[in-house]
Amino acid sequence: MTRQYDIYAIGNALVDTEIEVSDAFLDRMGIGKGIMSLVDRERQLALIDALQGEAEPHHQTCGGSAANTIIAARYFGSRCFYSCKVADDDTGALFVRELQAAGVDTNMATQRPAGTSGTCLVMVTPDAERTMNTFLGISESVSEADLDLAALRASRYAYIEGYLVTSPSARAASIRLRELARENGTQVALTFSDPSMVRFFRDGLLEIIGDGIDLLFCNEDEGMEFTGTRTAEAALESLKQYARQVVMTRGPRGAVAFDGDTSHWIDGVPVKAVDTNGAGDMFAGAFLYGLTQALDFPTAGRLACAAAARVVSDFGPRLSAAAHAEVRRQILGH
Repeated sequence: MTRQYDIYAIGNALVDTEIEVSDAFLDRMGIGKGIMSLVDRERQLALIDALQGEAEPHHQTCGGSAANTIIAARYFGSRCFYSCKVADDDTGALFVRELQAAGVDTNMATQRPAGTSGTCLVMVTPDAERTMNTFLGISESVSEADLDLAALRASRYAYIEGYLVTSPSARAASIRLRELARENGTQVALTFSDPSMVRFFRDGLLEIIGDGIDLLFCNEDEGMEFTGTRTAEAALESLKQYARQVVMTRGPRGAVAFDGDTSHWIDGVPVKAVDTNGAGDMFAGAFLYGLTQALDFPTAGRLACAAAARVVSDFGPRLSAAAHAEVRRQILGH
């Protein structure tokens, strides 16, 4: 059956402000390095005030983990739909404008509720590590009502962002999305998103996983934390009980991708990392694109590793459309 969309995704809609900071700033402000922390609006504004005169933002862009992934998949060539929640404010308008400019359809295209859209302060230290302080705003209330059932029925994959586990309504929407996808023959993919989600919301992630999903994305730290193991090999073996297929990223060392039968260890692409923000999102977007084009797991993994290496080589969580085409040509020859 021909379907209108390759990937239907749901996630937190955020407008990111990326800024370079020192480790000393993180220590001074009591910020845990390398993880995503939820904060209220007042805390986020206090951090921005504290940065005045110390660092300047690189740029502001529509973001959130699943949004980055879905835009990457779209730029590679997949047809995509994104469900989320933004408010009828300037931040929400910027988010939708950038999403549509990338060619992604969304439930937020027309009517948007009153409120305050979500924002994320992405702080990048000299070692290229990203630390995020996120104010969810209206995105915290994303719910089953924000699911587009027609778009889901018309999709080959449903992709769920692990960050949604922090909100009861978003977690319920994720569970319902999995159930509806199952009824529809749509494959279900989930990303753990961040070590803090695994550490503090493991039970909620298990609820989203339910009786199992088709494809799980995580990194080594998340995989070992979730399974209580100490090696990537042991984590991969344990994760097979939750997902039919598992893809685990390993930073500069590449990734391991289990296709349901065989584990493929894929080498990373050596680069000088400047900013790791969005690396995992880009990897997932490239990999999902590969699967929608019937690529095997090793080839999809090589494409995803090349794309992730390219995105960490500069500031920002995404690449231009031209850069996606260049990576695709480099790996696939077209």
